[in-house]
Amino acid sequence: SSGVIIEQFTLNFTITNLMFTTDLQTPNSRKFRSTEKIMKHYIDPLLQKSSIGPHFTGCKVTGFRSGRHRDDTRVDAVCSYKDNANLARFDREKLYQELSTMTNNVTKLGHYSLDRSSLYVDG
Repeated sequence: SSGVIIEQFTLNFTITNLMFTTDLQTPNSRKFRSTEKIMKHYIDPLLQKSSIGPHFTGCKVTGFRSGRHRDDTRVDAVCSYKDNANLARFDREKLYQELSTMTNNVTKLGHYSLDRSSLYVDG
């Protein structure tokens, strides 16, 4: 057998009510770690409920960046899934639509508000 291939895609979005601070830029800072945990707590269940759910193996926040406004924080994440014969193909558009629907048209992620035009899924 060919074994399991782990594929990755990037996920980006902007939170409009999380003030960006320099310690968010520092991986392993307390603020970075706690915010990363919160993001995983919100993002992972969405992906588990999506069409790639059975193949999904988790997301890792790669960074936080300042957005256009003071209260904007841009979230960059890399997510992984097992690519195998059961997954027809990674459908970026479909996943985008699913995430959009699950975040109330890219407006809500838990108690955070999202910038509607900020969601990117790139596989």
